[in-house]
Amino acid sequence: MSDASLQLVCRQIEFARQYTLSLLADIPPDRWFWQPPGSVTHVAWQVGHLAMAQYGLCLFRMRGRRAEDADLMSSAFRKKFSKGSLPDPDPAHNPSAAEIRDVFERVHRQTMAELPHFAASVLAEPIEEPYAVYPNRLGGLLFCACHEMLHAGQIGLLRRLMGKATVR
Repeated sequence: MSDASLQLVCRQIEFARQYTLSLLADIPPDRWFWQPPGSVTHVAWQVGHLAMAQYGLCLFRMRGRRAEDADLMSSAFRKKFSKGSLPDPDPAHNPSAAEIRDVFERVHRQTMAELPHFAASVLAEPIEEPYAVYPNRLGGLLFCACHEMLHAGQIGLLRRLMGKATVR
């Protein structure tokens, strides 16, 4: 593993985040819990899930849980938005859109602050799925960007169903 690999990961994660932010830019908080008829998700769940996943893929899997991680997101937040959880469209049963957005941004800032400091030897350590390209920690980091783009697509579809234009 090289510094170039880590720089590529950082750029991919940042690219995916900027694209997601462009999709969210004109969705007002009161529409975050809107769920189209027959749909199983909403913007709030997608964003909460991305925050939880980025924490898991880029921080927890890379260096374990730290006491200060409780300031990034609560255990209840992680459970609410974990893989396999069911999105609840009732705002009263969820953190607010502002709270979800805050966790989303906080986790990303921490991720981008820590990523450049991971040692190349750590990146080469094997991990279990999910990963992309390589079955090691570098592959787990690469999966983070792929995963975000997958959920950005779902946010994009929700936008279109709200009557919003595509984002370029």
